Amino acid sequence: MKKILVGFIALLLTTAAFANGTRQGTESGTGPTIRLLTDATGIDDKSFNAAAWRGILEFYGDTWQSQKGRGTLYDVVTAQTQDMYIPNLRQATDEAYDLIVATGFTFADALTEVARANPKQNYEIVDVDWVVLPNVLGVIFAEQEGSYLAGVATALKAKADGIANPRFGFIGGIPGATITKFEVGFVQGVLSVIPNAQIVDYYVNSWGEPALAKTQAKNWYDSGVYAIYSAAGGSGNGTIAQAKEYRVAGRNVWAIGVDSDQHEEGQYNPSNPSESAVLTSMLKRVEASLLYALNAIKNGTFKGEVITLDLKVDGVGYSTTNPAITQDIIRQVEQAKQDIVSGRVKVAATYAEARRLPGFPQDLHALDQ
Repeated sequence: MKKILVGFIALLLTTAAFANGTRQGTESGTGPTIRLLTDATGIDDKSFNAAAWRGILEFYGDTWQSQKGRGTLYDVVTAQTQDMYIPNLRQATDEAYDLIVATGFTFADALTEVARANPKQNYEIVDVDWVVLPNVLGVIFAEQEGSYLAGVATALKAKADGIANPRFGFIGGIPGATITKFEVGFVQGVLSVIPNAQIVDYYVNSWGEPALAKTQAKNWYDSGVYAIYSAAGGSGNGTIAQAKEYRVAGRNVWAIGVDSDQHEEGQYNPSNPSESAVLTSMLKRVEASLLYALNAIKNGTFKGEVITLDLKVDGVGYSTTNPAITQDIIRQVEQAKQDIVSGRVKVAATYAEARRLPGFPQDLHALDQ
């Protein structure tokens, strides 16, 4: 069952919060208990998992700076390998948390096995809509819509800079239907502004190999690629690192962030923090899904369902922190946003669908499965 969550709370959280260890939280607070389970990149990936952690902190009214030690309400466990997914899920279940959250589609098989065996335990999984169980909340996002806006903004900036025949790149983590939504949405946004734009793509096949992304970014920037959008978890930090190096050297290249506003990660001029190698970021408000689930636990309304967070409910978006995204660019991107919300523009979410669009690249490495 899929359900569009109408009237969802809009969250514009831009302060990154990170933590290490376990059982961190408020000592004196009351409320549901939660354990967040992540892949090897952990909550310091400055992207996807970090956004989930922000949602937990927001619910409990905490920040990393305000945490004073071991607490009792929430914690996080990072799996260094996928072999640890089932043991970590079982351990959290044995410890009887009110809610156990797994971030990412790589947890799907493990969560299915554990959730079926423990029907009284509440689980949430992000980026999965095919684990349909009465005790599992699945949350998916219209990543293609937010990525479309990031593509529009990036192409408009290329035009404003007078770039002749600009090329754009996409670096993905592990290929699959979710990451495909990022790629095809971004490409559609770029092509809506520059119909003949050249697109290249590459998949790292990992969420935690920034060196591979950095090497690919360098090769592309050296060959004339103007901007690179990465949807690759911690691997994408390599793209940002290379863009920073080249902007320090005076090169007009950009990285496009993902999931969280990665402006801060792209800062390269200590005397002017507004200068960042990250032109804009596609915002995937994973934190909103955590708040939804925790409030449902608190209110006794939690149930197995699938919800979709899209532009209509502010579940996805784009960042305007970098002043290089001028008011004129913002005006045009906001018009594109309204066109999507109104249904005037439909953004394809699969490669199969996108390939049928006029001028869409036929040689990308995106996968729909």
